Amino acid sequence: MDYKEKYIKKIGITLVLVAGIVFFLFIYVKKSTPEAQTNIISTGTTSVKDKSIPNVDPTRPSAIIQPEIIATGLKIPWDLAFLPDQGLLVTERAGNLVHIEKDGNVTSISLPHPVPKGEGGLLGIVLHPNFATNRFLYLYMTTQNDIGGTKNAVFRYRYENKKLTNEEVVISGIPGAIYHDGGRMEFGPDGFLYITTGDAQTPAIAQNLNSLGGKILRVTDDGDVPTDNPFGTAVYSYGHRNPQGLAWDDEGRLWGTEHGRSGITSGMDEINLIEKGKNYGWPDIEGTKSKDGMETPVENSGPNETWAPASLVFLNGSLFFGGLLGESLYEAVITGDHTHEKGHVDIHAFNSYFKNDYGRIRTVRVGPDGMLYLTTSNRDGRGKPITEDDRIIRIDPRGL
Repeated sequence: MDYKEKYIKKIGITLVLVAGIVFFLFIYVKKSTPEAQTNIISTGTTSVKDKSIPNVDPTRPSAIIQPEIIATGLKIPWDLAFLPDQGLLVTERAGNLVHIEKDGNVTSISLPHPVPKGEGGLLGIVLHPNFATNRFLYLYMTTQNDIGGTKNAVFRYRYENKKLTNEEVVISGIPGAIYHDGGRMEFGPDGFLYITTGDAQTPAIAQNLNSLGGKILRVTDDGDVPTDNPFGTAVYSYGHRNPQGLAWDDEGRLWGTEHGRSGITSGMDEINLIEKGKNYGWPDIEGTKSKDGMETPVENSGPNETWAPASLVFLNGSLFFGGLLGESLYEAVITGDHTHEKGHVDIHAFNSYFKNDYGRIRTVRVGPDGMLYLTTSNRDGRGKPITEDDRIIRIDPRGL
């Protein structure tokens, strides 16, 4: 064997040793990563990743995580609520309240009242501001009326030990239909409960102050009418088609998202700045149109685009909401001089994320870890579901 052959042989041996070390390190690191150690716990068809709401240090840039699927196999999830113990409650439109515990265990409670017809069923959920002590939660449901149709109502329960007890009707008589049932609820900074209702496919009732349909309602936590409500009823604002998003910004202003017209002329979805006693124009005006005594949206999707906005949260100077037909997470960046006059508030930028990546996105919530939590709605008869649908997805907003 000459010198050249010895040299080549020595190089070959070295390369084999290096390759072996690299392979060993790859296997070791892979087994040590949190993803590889994630425990998948499945109950029925719903699967949840262990420790679904981790503690993330928001001051560390390195803490930014990629979008993560934390639950699969849900049945048209509509809304989310975060429990004090880092658990998660999910409403399924079919009528189930799903409890996902911190360790990933899943419990499902089937409620007797919801009538899951069309867009109706078990919709919004919100916890009382003092839930940790009183255990009150609120559910918005489409129920049966006396003549074979549907109506909507808000129920309050005590939720403890994975059981719903002490049922009370907070407000009823909200018009219902196959479409346009509203359903979003939030407690405001004033401690009152705000509720969105749709026009139940009868546009005229949005302008009728004697109807609870096509409105944003405001009641006490017991369902009483606050003394400063503008019309002496539960009605806070009116002229809405099908609002499904409510959020307060850091100046205390109330914003709402609203579905515009549908069918062959679909479009004109809205972002509104909601003020007490104001008329938001449906069905008389839409888009950029104006009329005395009616409010024009701060932003709308225009006649050639449809967001189908189904939620709303405020985070770090922006409004985020899910788009159903738009199949995106949308962001509207707010600017202005921080007055309560709509003419001095505008949308500085409008962005969309994850277009067509996850299909129909309905609810967006901000978790206790500062992350955005999204629900898909691909099994509602209008989407193209994959095997894992429907899903809950966790997004780090700093990565957008």
